[in-house]
Amino acid sequence: MSRAQRRRPKHKPLIALIDRANRALQTEMVRKAHADGHAEVKMAHNSVFGTLHGEGARAADMAARAGITRQSMGEVIRDMVALDLLEMKADPADGRAKIVTYTEHGLDVSWDGFEYLADLEERFEQEFGEQEYAVVRDVLDRLISLLDRIAAEGQSSSSAGGSVG
Repeated sequence: MSRAQRRRPKHKPLIALIDRANRALQTEMVRKAHADGHAEVKMAHNSVFGTLHGEGARAADMAARAGITRQSMGEVIRDMVALDLLEMKADPADGRAKIVTYTEHGLDVSWDGFEYLADLEERFEQEFGEQEYAVVRDVLDRLISLLDRIAAEGQSSSSAGGSVG
C-alpha cells in the first residue's frame, strides 16, 4: 500500500481531544489545590485522589483503577505519606498486605478537591446545558465500555494464538 493510500483521521483524533481535556482538568485541580493553600499537591497525586475512597484500598487495586503500574502507584503513595496526606495500615483480612487511607489532613485536601469537582460539573452543565452535558458523559462512558471490550477481545485473541507445538 502506498503512503498516499494510507488513511488518516478526518478530524483531530479523539485520543488527542480526550488527552488534552484530561490534562486540562488535572492541571486545574492542582491549580485549585494550590490556591486553597495545599501547595504540597502534585499532578501525580491525582492518580491517588481519583482512586482512593474513604474506607481505604490496597495500592495494587488503586494502580489497576488508575491504569498505572503498582510500582508507580507505590512511589506516589510513599510521596503522599511523607507529605502527611496518606497513611498505611495493616490489612485486617491479610496481615501481609497494607491498606492505604487518608490522614485527617489528606481528607481535608481530598474533600476540597471533590467540592471543586462538583463546582466544575455545575459549571459544565451551565455552559453546555444539562442535556448536552449528559450526552457527553453518556458517550464517554459508553466509549470506555467499548474500549474495554476491544481490549478484552485483543487479549483473548492473542492468548488464543498460544504456543506452537
